Amino acid sequence: MTAEIPVRPPEPPVTDAAPPRQAPAQKRPTRLLAPLRETGKLFALALSVTRSVFRRPFQVREFIEQFWFIASVTILPAALVSIPFGAVIALQVGSLTEQLGAQSFTGGASVLAVIQQASPLIVALLISGAGGSAICADLGSRKIREELDAMEVMGVSPIQRLVVPRVLATMFVAVLLNGLVSVVGTLGGYFFNVIMQHGTPGAYLASFSALAQLPDLYISEFKALIFGFIAGIVAAYRGLNPRGGPKGVGDAVNQSVVITFMLLFFVNMVLTAIYLQIVPAKGS
Repeated sequence: MTAEIPVRPPEPPVTDAAPPRQAPAQKRPTRLLAPLRETGKLFALALSVTRSVFRRPFQVREFIEQFWFIASVTILPAALVSIPFGAVIALQVGSLTEQLGAQSFTGGASVLAVIQQASPLIVALLISGAGGSAICADLGSRKIREELDAMEVMGVSPIQRLVVPRVLATMFVAVLLNGLVSVVGTLGGYFFNVIMQHGTPGAYLASFSALAQLPDLYISEFKALIFGFIAGIVAAYRGLNPRGGPKGVGDAVNQSVVITFMLLFFVNMVLTAIYLQIVPAKGS
């Protein structure tokens, strides 16, 4: 018997063709889209907080503690800052009305400027700088210690448990502080106008009653409410998303204050424009 020799299969012909190209990998979004993503996440958090307000259980104790803390760190600075604000506005408006020969309208113009513009901004800036920074630092430290992740594992929502009471506390404190700042700023403007510019108390009060109306107080309180909501949401968002460990928490606090300031002035411009279009001036 003869041994069979195995037959090898023919080798494929060698060609110079290049191997087929693979499909190009999907390109990552450019850095230009990063602000849009951050803005979308911020609005998503605001919507989630708004929905969680009406869910049970409501953290009453946490709300009271945060309300007291934010009020305790902002009442005295707000009262002290509102006095020079009212004085500067009264002095500037008084000087301008004196040049125009309309000194009798000094009181009304200065008080409207304090109530409509200065008071909500003062309250919002102080809440953002004092209360908002504390909220951001607290949530950021909890995040890097993985406390928030542990809460999610146990089925506890960090937004409902921690964020909602803090945002509501900033809103309520802003509304109450707005009334305090309005009163103190008006008294400061009255004192400087009557004492330093030799105005008459009767003319000051008469011009105020002649130009001011109740919707001016409404828009002031509404602005304070919206500004408090913005300050609380921005502080909570940056606190929930720190980057880089403890150093990232400090950077998040600074970013929250800066972002809040930018949003406040933009929203204030929009609300003021809408108010002046909807509510006519008194006597028009």
